[in-house]
Amino acid sequence: MAENAMTALLTENQGQGSHPQGVGRAVPVAEATTATHRGKGQTTLDSASSITLATTAADHHVARMAALALGLSVLEAAIPSPLPGVKPGLANIVTLIVLARYGWRTAAWVSLLRVLAGGLLMGNFLAPGFFLSLSGALCSLAVLAASQHLPQRWFGPVTHSIFAAFAHIAGQLLLVYFWLIPHVGLLYLVPIFAAASLLFGTVNGLIAAHYLDAQKRDWVNITTAIQPRINTDVHG
Repeated sequence: MAENAMTALLTENQGQGSHPQGVGRAVPVAEATTATHRGKGQTTLDSASSITLATTAADHHVARMAALALGLSVLEAAIPSPLPGVKPGLANIVTLIVLARYGWRTAAWVSLLRVLAGGLLMGNFLAPGFFLSLSGALCSLAVLAASQHLPQRWFGPVTHSIFAAFAHIAGQLLLVYFWLIPHVGLLYLVPIFAAASLLFGTVNGLIAAHYLDAQKRDWVNITTAIQPRINTDVHG
């Protein structure tokens, strides 16, 4: 009905053109929009505007790693757990690899995007489960920010993974105590969660370390293979 009203209002009489007297010419809606903005010698065209976000290769890489971590989180959710909160933390493997290769800032992006997308995908966004995941991720990221400055001679992906696992479960237990279950009986679960953190933190750290070592060996092999060709091209 709005388009019909615009067309009726903007019907032009014959005296202004080649049409017979009294016969009007229906102006299309797009032309009518132009006419409404015509004034002082300037014409403004209303068209559907689109917003283009400028992304970089680093942004694409963060998105891919976050998607991989999200996939591992979904897989982990399908694994039965003997006790609520006791999970292997497979997504932390991706965080450890990103931390070692690209630094803490990128690892933080990947971890937080994984928590946010996981909450939306699994339907628990802004639910207690979402805040438990967020608190654990924030605590583990804070510990990783400090542990990455430790001497690399004695501290590597395995120790970082163990520290992050303990920080993760500690953050969740604190949130549960101060928000959901303020009862001292939670202390009886601390040894169980601590043992699970040590076990899964060690396993995840070993997997991340093995992957990083394999990547390093592959890079060394590639460099060794192409170095003679580079020397031949330079000196040839």
